[in-house]
Amino acid sequence: MEDFDIIVVGGGHAGAEAAYAASSLGVCVALFTMNMDTIGRMPCSPSIGGLAKSHLVKEIDALGGIMARAADETAIQYRVLNTKKGPAVRSTRTQNDRRLYEAAVKARLETAGIHLRQARVDSIETDGDSVTGILDQTGMFYGAKAVIITAGTFLSGTIHIGEKRIPAGRAGEEGSYELSQSLKDLGFAMGRHKTGTPPRLHADSIDFSCLNKQDPLGEFMPFSFDSVGPCLDQVSCYMTRTTPETHDIIRKNIHLSALYSGAITGTPARYCPSLEDKVMRFGDRGGHQVIIEPEGIHTKEVYASGLGNSLPVDLQWKIVRSVPGLENAEIVRNAYAIEYDYVLPTQLQRTLETKSVQGLYLAGQVNGTSGYEEAAAQGLMAAVNAALKIQGREPLILDRSQAYIAVMIDDLVTRGTSEPYRMFTSRAEYRLMLRETNALFRLSDTAHSLGLVTDDRMARVSQMQDEIRDIRAYLAKTTVVIPDDMPEIPPTRGAASERISMDSLLKRPEVSMEGFRHHGLLPDITRLGAMEVEIGIKYEGYIQRQIQEIGRFREMEKMKIPEGIDFYGIEGLSNELRSRLSQVHPKTLGQAFLIEGMTPAGMQALRLGIRLSGS
Repeated sequence: MEDFDIIVVGGGHAGAEAAYAASSLGVCVALFTMNMDTIGRMPCSPSIGGLAKSHLVKEIDALGGIMARAADETAIQYRVLNTKKGPAVRSTRTQNDRRLYEAAVKARLETAGIHLRQARVDSIETDGDSVTGILDQTGMFYGAKAVIITAGTFLSGTIHIGEKRIPAGRAGEEGSYELSQSLKDLGFAMGRHKTGTPPRLHADSIDFSCLNKQDPLGEFMPFSFDSVGPCLDQVSCYMTRTTPETHDIIRKNIHLSALYSGAITGTPARYCPSLEDKVMRFGDRGGHQVIIEPEGIHTKEVYASGLGNSLPVDLQWKIVRSVPGLENAEIVRNAYAIEYDYVLPTQLQRTLETKSVQGLYLAGQVNGTSGYEEAAAQGLMAAVNAALKIQGREPLILDRSQAYIAVMIDDLVTRGTSEPYRMFTSRAEYRLMLRETNALFRLSDTAHSLGLVTDDRMARVSQMQDEIRDIRAYLAKTTVVIPDDMPEIPPTRGAASERISMDSLLKRPEVSMEGFRHHGLLPDITRLGAMEVEIGIKYEGYIQRQIQEIGRFREMEKMKIPEGIDFYGIEGLSNELRSRLSQVHPKTLGQAFLIEGMTPAGMQALRLGIRLSGS
């Protein structure tokens, strides 16, 4: 028998971040996975980041996690999305070499002092309401003060291809049925979700000449503060679209789709619909986008994003070959849908520890989320809180004004989710303050105080903050003459020339830090520093308003709700709110504010109830 401080169950993105974070805090941690060769696997798109997800990746990096560094190390294409919109919603995305990414993640775990074990975990062992360890498939007991479940799609997983049902956690990998039953035996309410993955094609069978080419960016910022740029050759992706023929094939055979035959009972992801769903729900569209993404630089497999479905294999071939450029394409791996169990996340505290079993933490798709980035962020937070609890330290609970991670966790534990949850910038009330470019400055102090990042890194972050302050001071005290110093910028009010401070000039939409740099008006400054200075000046009024809103929110967060308060005894609350408050039992007035159906009158009644309970 072996004993550990923390046992992490699962080696996906949540499990990898959890094990690494726990190790960083000096506790003895073991990671159990059914297959040591699939640690850090990307079972769906070989990419990291994207809309709002990049914010999570940057926050993981600021908190000392590994996803950003592994993504930069294995990136084969960088893109920046929403470049024509405001800075709050701009997002970085990388295409990655799938195999190299797995190797990069595993290498970091192997050198971090983590005890790696290949075994299937079948049972969570408890003594009363506290976890004591786990049992593997051989009946071997491993002791632990905390257990973190990061089981992904493996809990009672079932793959659907047409009428075929295959018990599996992913294609070619066994599922975890005993562990799902163990969670049910512990009294957890469970739900069922569905996701899927498109076919992989052989690149040599594709006619790329008729596809639209998407070249990699020439200039970009890497995900991690510790990265210097891409390590691999950058490659192109290609785009095409489905056709009326594609849609006819699907409509005529929709009864064979597991999604429409009634075989799948799990709730699908609304924001990542299968091709059948897109055709049936948006039938008036002439075509749906298909992106051909390389799986890596040493393989001919490509990922056909947009062609995910659960139809029989013979129909998958017809669908693929109805798409321009794919007329002779060969399917290397079939598309499939998969449904799996998850735990209703309102049964969790904000630390991601379960309310009913002390020392048991859940992270990733087991909490009803989707996406590598969402899973990784939860894994990190669960492990940090498990380690802090073991060490007798205060938990790490971020608030919604600090991080997208906090927005996600609050949404899950306070509101729950009836469909696979994914992050969007629209979920954040203070998104202008939560840009991907300032994650480092938002969270580094916290990370350093906990011991998640080194003194050297913190010194470099502080140096960059000093640079930003110095440049802002320089722009405030330095004046230029328009149009002498910048001929493309006209003076205001019809004047022949105008002397103006550089920070005032920068507030104009047509003026940028890059323009200052082009005319030799700036001292040396990093790209990140220049971006933060420009955003801070151009959006100063909006930022100040959000700071005031954050202040009001934090006042609500300071107001604690007594542990044993009886919500049914509070006058002025509706029965619906009493029920929801009793189910979630928020820790603060700020968390109560997020509960679905909460009203201003309800908040007023709750405030009064809290005051009376303390009198």
